[in-house]
Amino acid sequence: MSDDAHSVDARLLQRLSEVQERFREVDVRLTDPDVLQDPDRLRELGRERAHLEEIVEAGSGLQERLRGAAEAREILDTAEDEELRALAREELDGLEAEIPPLAETVRALLIPRDPMDDRPAVVEIRAGTGGDEAGLFAGDLLRMYQRYAEQMGWSVELLSLSEGIPGAFKEVVFTVRGEGAYGRLRLESGVHRVQRVPETESQGRIHTSAASVAVLPEAEEVDVQIDPSELRIDVFRSSGPGGQSVNTTDSAVRITHLPTGLVVSCQDEKSQHKNKAKALKVLRSRLLDRRLEEQNAARAADRRSQIGSGDRSAKIRTYNFPQSRVTDHRIGLSIYDLDGVLSGGLDPFVRALRLAEQEERMEEESS
Repeated sequence: MSDDAHSVDARLLQRLSEVQERFREVDVRLTDPDVLQDPDRLRELGRERAHLEEIVEAGSGLQERLRGAAEAREILDTAEDEELRALAREELDGLEAEIPPLAETVRALLIPRDPMDDRPAVVEIRAGTGGDEAGLFAGDLLRMYQRYAEQMGWSVELLSLSEGIPGAFKEVVFTVRGEGAYGRLRLESGVHRVQRVPETESQGRIHTSAASVAVLPEAEEVDVQIDPSELRIDVFRSSGPGGQSVNTTDSAVRITHLPTGLVVSCQDEKSQHKNKAKALKVLRSRLLDRRLEEQNAARAADRRSQIGSGDRSAKIRTYNFPQSRVTDHRIGLSIYDLDGVLSGGLDPFVRALRLAEQEERMEEESS
């Protein structure tokens, strides 16, 4: 096949062969009685099989065309019948046009997936520059992600909420659960900027405000072990907008992780126990994210660079109300349907960002 695969990287074909072998191994493992009695292992192997199957199917199509091209070339090299040679040339031309895009598809599928992609996502939104207008925009972003989750068939669990004026949020933290939640949402991390005329603006001037978004993979207890002696836990009375008391007991919880200085507060629940459990869940996810960043510098220099300072200049996306335009500055994509995007129409951005990341990783793989 080497003569016919001149346009296909030999390393790609070798990796494809390894995946096909692993696919056969997984099929055998899925019939193992011990695996069948272990739901977690069965689910893990099932997910791996589904991912491998996609590669195997695309790879089989590529190999089939490479074999066809080899046979057509052999006919061209050995046959004396001109009609037969003309048919072989026509077939070879068609196959050679199909092989490069199929090889690129296989190469993209062979890029290792982020093992965290199928984890639930812990999303944190914080109002940045812009005062109350920034808080209102944070509320817009919250509703946008809630609607996107609804469209994807995911569930959303509120973990922590700090309100400002009605409809505005200083900070909100929530978990999104569903297939591929973290993988699809993680590229939302960064500073989002809004340009619009606030309702309180009498002169009709456009104001610019910002809110930061951080998306973390939800951590399981086995991922991050927290030593209770390294925590300082403070309890206080929950309060609503304007200092209004939510309840009359000290149910709100603030947890400080002493080694890192990370602080998590939760006052959403009336139960101190539930608030503590939610705060620990967020803390565990932040610690996992920090560890992953240290292990893989490509994810980000550190978590602070991911969410930025909330300053207007450190932006990844702009929502321009006067022009009904949403622009993602990382890939230069603009969509003139602001209402649609804020109603959960994020998929064009999600797909384009994932494709751009995939192409970048493919270049790294081939270099």
